[in-house]
Amino acid sequence: MTHTQRPLLGIGLAMASLLLFVMLDVTTKHLSTRFPVPLLVWARYTVHLLLMLVMLGPTLRTRLFITRRPGLHLVRGLLLLATSLCGVAAFQRMPLAEATAIIFASPVIVVLLARPLLREKIGALRWLAVMLGFGGVLLVARPGGGLVPEGIAFALAAAVVYALYQILTRKLSSTESPVTLLFHTALIGSTLTTAALPWMNHGPEPALPDYLAMGAMGVLAGCGHFLLTRAFREAPASLLSPLLYVQLLWATLFGWLIFDQLPDQVALGGMLVIGTAGVLIAIDSRRLARAGTA
Repeated sequence: MTHTQRPLLGIGLAMASLLLFVMLDVTTKHLSTRFPVPLLVWARYTVHLLLMLVMLGPTLRTRLFITRRPGLHLVRGLLLLATSLCGVAAFQRMPLAEATAIIFASPVIVVLLARPLLREKIGALRWLAVMLGFGGVLLVARPGGGLVPEGIAFALAAAVVYALYQILTRKLSSTESPVTLLFHTALIGSTLTTAALPWMNHGPEPALPDYLAMGAMGVLAGCGHFLLTRAFREAPASLLSPLLYVQLLWATLFGWLIFDQLPDQVALGGMLVIGTAGVLIAIDSRRLARAGTA
């Protein structure tokens, strides 16, 4: 039975997921002032995994984890775990908006990596997007902008690894369900960080609010990914992809309201350029999709 898409519902679900992701980043950044990055990543993945087991396990059972491509799932899970570690380290050292903007350059990196890895051609519009994207990153991360070089390095590393993660997701999405993809990332992230737990620096003893905040990270991550998956079921990717850059606006607003950190005019310009590059890539993807079905 063919599913009838509902674009307005898809847009609403996508916007809700972006709000949850920014709330996740805010919570993570707040906790990172007192607790080490690996511990926060462990809490996020473990709560996320437990939620899926409790909420979806009784219904889906083996369909939750059965796959014909376990090796690729392992690599994909490692890539997302590395993205999380680098991303949290960037949030720990940088303002929320600037770190988010640099990580959001990942679609530009996907365009460059897709050529050697997926044999995709890069047209004029995408080359323009690539140049704009990297120009925007330079504006945000420019020398003299007041950002910590180590934080910039972590944010750029997160963007590169996340781009590889997105490319591998493309390969797996043709044979794997979204729920299975989501479960394996949570399983791999939780398993590896739990195994490393005895050697981690745990920081100070968490108080009850800290435990609640750590639990909230997993809830926000799980719910955000679930809503975004549903959004792409209800609306085409060509419609939703440009809207994902609304997260930059949320990050700027929350960074100002909660951490009293507001990007300067040059950085704001760079964020706008990065967002424009992402929208151009989405527009070109939509054009190519239409040409392929014509």
